[in-house]
Amino acid sequence: MGGALHIVVLDGPPGLIESAALRVTELERRWTRFSPTSELSRLSACAGTPTFVSPETAYLVSRACAAWDRTGGAFDPTVHDSVIALGYDTDLATVRQRISRTAPTVPAPAPGCTGIEVDVASGYVWLPADVRIDPGGIGKGLAADLVAAAIVAAGATGALVNIGGDLRATGQAPSGGWRIGIEDPHQTKRHLTTLSIEDGAVATSSGLKRRWATADGWVHHLVDPRTGRPVAEPFDSITVVSNDAWWAEAMTKALMVTPVAEWSALLTDEHVLAVRPDGSIVSHRRGQPIEQVAA
Repeated sequence: MGGALHIVVLDGPPGLIESAALRVTELERRWTRFSPTSELSRLSACAGTPTFVSPETAYLVSRACAAWDRTGGAFDPTVHDSVIALGYDTDLATVRQRISRTAPTVPAPAPGCTGIEVDVASGYVWLPADVRIDPGGIGKGLAADLVAAAIVAAGATGALVNIGGDLRATGQAPSGGWRIGIEDPHQTKRHLTTLSIEDGAVATSSGLKRRWATADGWVHHLVDPRTGRPVAEPFDSITVVSNDAWWAEAMTKALMVTPVAEWSALLTDEHVLAVRPDGSIVSHRRGQPIEQVAA
């Protein structure tokens, strides 16, 4: 899923780490947009007609649509065509090796999730003919949620699953809680802070790492669904702490495209740590106003 995988299991029967890693691999195989045989690619290819997929894939689409609805469209899984138009049509390593002499295709706003139909129990999904899904990081977050829960259900006392920076901890935490370092986007070997969580999720989004060259200059994967263009990056990274990793990941994207003055309409019980290019920080904690700290 485009990053390192870390699995930590507390107690429980042997073999849980191996089975959890296989489960992540299985979900990636179903959800990647880089394979024409994945269930996600099949959904996009069959847009406009009813399609049946695994319950897990249907659940992914339902969570992505729920995030779109809850954020008023600030998170949008239908940016697929915009991302492709920018040149991100295969894995990032290949995209970066490509010497691009052509400008990206003229972008267009994402169509949004209106009209998408999903029934998780049966695996039924219907996408409108002009809609293709790119769940982006929400797939990593949801996979972390599902796999961590499965580890505990299989007999572990507690579990932590970190997929490319989208992390979910559940069950009983170690003494003192799970200690999670939040990386400084400007100094990769330095932590801005260290969090202690018992049962919850952490996700971070940044436009600094997934970049590639085009004839119009450097672009990145964080797309504003209202324009189809890369976000103008008022922040170099946004970290969100919440109950579920799929929601924490969706919120990082939603906050990237939302002015800070409007964050209060989106935030409920999340913790947020956002870093501007000049090193200044915007933070929010449950029950407290949004705080801006100078560099």
